[in-house]
Amino acid sequence: MLLDTIHRHKAGASVGVPSVCSAHPLVLEAAVLQALQDGGSVLVEATSNQVDQFGGYTGMRPEDFRDLVYAIADRVGLPRARVVLGGDHLGPNTWRGLGAEAAMDRADGLVAAYVAAGFSKIHLDCSMACAGDSEPLTDDVVAGRAARLASIGEATALREFGVSEVLYVIGTEVPVPGGAHETIEQLAPTSDDAARVTLARHEKAFADAGLAGAWDRVVGLVVQPGVEFDHARVVDYDRERTTALQRVVDGHPNLVFEAHSTDYQTTERLAELVEDHWAILKVGPGLTFALREALFALAAIEDELVADCDRSDLVAVVERRMLADPHWWQSYYEGDDGDQRLARRYSYSDRVRYYWPDPEIHAAEVRLLSNLSATHIPLPLLSQYLPDQYARVRRGEVAVEPAALAIDRVRDVLRDYALACNPTLRSAL
Repeated sequence: MLLDTIHRHKAGASVGVPSVCSAHPLVLEAAVLQALQDGGSVLVEATSNQVDQFGGYTGMRPEDFRDLVYAIADRVGLPRARVVLGGDHLGPNTWRGLGAEAAMDRADGLVAAYVAAGFSKIHLDCSMACAGDSEPLTDDVVAGRAARLASIGEATALREFGVSEVLYVIGTEVPVPGGAHETIEQLAPTSDDAARVTLARHEKAFADAGLAGAWDRVVGLVVQPGVEFDHARVVDYDRERTTALQRVVDGHPNLVFEAHSTDYQTTERLAELVEDHWAILKVGPGLTFALREALFALAAIEDELVADCDRSDLVAVVERRMLADPHWWQSYYEGDDGDQRLARRYSYSDRVRYYWPDPEIHAAEVRLLSNLSATHIPLPLLSQYLPDQYARVRRGEVAVEPAALAIDRVRDVLRDYALACNPTLRSAL
């Protein structure tokens, strides 16, 4: 599916593919349902800190994530052949404090685990400095480390499947996983010269490593198109600033750009990105932001319908657990206690997404959905808190069932990506 889309794009069609980067089951179900409705496939990616050979912050190894996605696809009715699994930011990032060689040893194991589990799209991200590295890293160092990991991917595929069909994504100007740490004041797109150097250095590193065949399967180049978000601001795409950069992938028959941090871009800007050769659009926090909106709205409905002693108190549980374990949000949110409280709950960075696997929060989420499944939700109350879902309920498109309502809110975001990536759907509006 992915290679076919890229070939159609290179032939002149303004088509692309959304890449769903999330491990939350409701988000994954939303993505599968969207693919089912659109008649296409779904590309789902796990990130290196979510899922690794040791479990990541979700507690899942690559084979566990694969089984979760396949189970959802099986239940919903999407054939497994229409599910593409990818690994995002695979490299030494999680272990960079160990030093370069130790971190790369762990990264070798990470790539091997993903490929062995059947992940067929691998983003090689060695852009971050490890302990003891000279900063900033040179293109040669980044490319050499990426080629090392590609060698692991190729050897693993050959050992497990007898052939390698792994598709690779490379790049040195890679946005920080999960959004910017700091408030964004300005953001410059990658220069066309820098992008060409990145390609040349990686091609040489792959050749030096005897990976000519794998180089032919490098389908994505991560560059900065000038889009990003922080806790309170979105930097929108301005295509006039990328005119020269857009031409870099010309003459490369299998190569498009991969855009990270496209969350919160408007449909129009997403479509422009696709037209300008960012044919792979990564989205993650924007999806869990929508999920958080839905679950918090359902919690407000629960407050109106369920007795105090029986409520999930989801919002309060989330706040308590985030305060008890500030690791995932503290370096992102500045200001006084009030500013940080608002950011914890409502920030575009959506650091809440790291806490959904927490046992107490997960139990509160389950209780919330159970409480509302056992309680009739009056339509006027649904209109108050989830007006778009209310409209679809009135049209008979969505059931008045809490999980279905939350999934549909996530699909509000995915519908924008489907429109941006499919000109036929856009023209039908």
